Amino acid sequence: MDMDQFRVEAGQRVKLPKWRTTATDGAPDKDDAKAQTDALAERLFDLQQLLYASASHKLIVVLQGMDTSGKDGTIKHVFKMVNPLGVRVANFKRPNNVELAHDYLWRVHHNAPADGDITIFNRSHYEDVLVVRVHDLVAEKVWRRRYDHIRHWEQMLVDEGTIIRKFFLHISPDEQKARLVERLENPAKHWKFEHGDLEERQYWNEYTEAYQDALSETSTGDAPWYIVPADQKWFRNLVISTVLVETLDSLKLTYPEPTAGLDQIKIL
Repeated sequence: MDMDQFRVEAGQRVKLPKWRTTATDGAPDKDDAKAQTDALAERLFDLQQLLYASASHKLIVVLQGMDTSGKDGTIKHVFKMVNPLGVRVANFKRPNNVELAHDYLWRVHHNAPADGDITIFNRSHYEDVLVVRVHDLVAEKVWRRRYDHIRHWEQMLVDEGTIIRKFFLHISPDEQKARLVERLENPAKHWKFEHGDLEERQYWNEYTEAYQDALSETSTGDAPWYIVPADQKWFRNLVISTVLVETLDSLKLTYPEPTAGLDQIKIL
């Protein structure tokens, strides 16, 4: 399956209703997809070990999407086999007073990975061109100029050895409704339900417009966006796993040369 079909090319104008939220033609069935994802999880474990050992690159994985789109589930399933030593999740919730006293990228840059590490952004700096726009928290001239800031900031990270892959988890309004209903009806998922999710659902069209602009303005050759069909969780996991494995495979990573004289050491 060609992953380029999900990639937003630099300069491409995105209209989200034209992008599928379900598995695409030629996709494997559910059982095959899960088997492939399991195999990819094992490969991702190997590649993460190589990344950590070589310490020549670092990786940022950005996860964005409407409420209930599956950011937490993606982390749970795609990264289930990686070594926590070199992988960290950065959650970006409503900024606190200290964060608000700085520029909007301050708290994000602080979470950028070091050499050899992977950092997963569960939400990200993109909230500052999404929620602030939808809820009129800043003037239009403020959030519009942030597209340039974000492109330049991400390019700086890339130039310094950071690999960036950004995923928009694309779900339909009907699927979001089904997931919200499930959270209400399943006691084991009550903890996930927030009344604010219902309020935000009323802004579906506004968020769609905001995402369309963000994806169009900030997908670049070095820091691309992928619009991932996410109504089916198993397909979402397969697509993201494939992109990450292909990305790390393309680096041709190798383990560093051993310290000289190891063959002469005898442990008594």
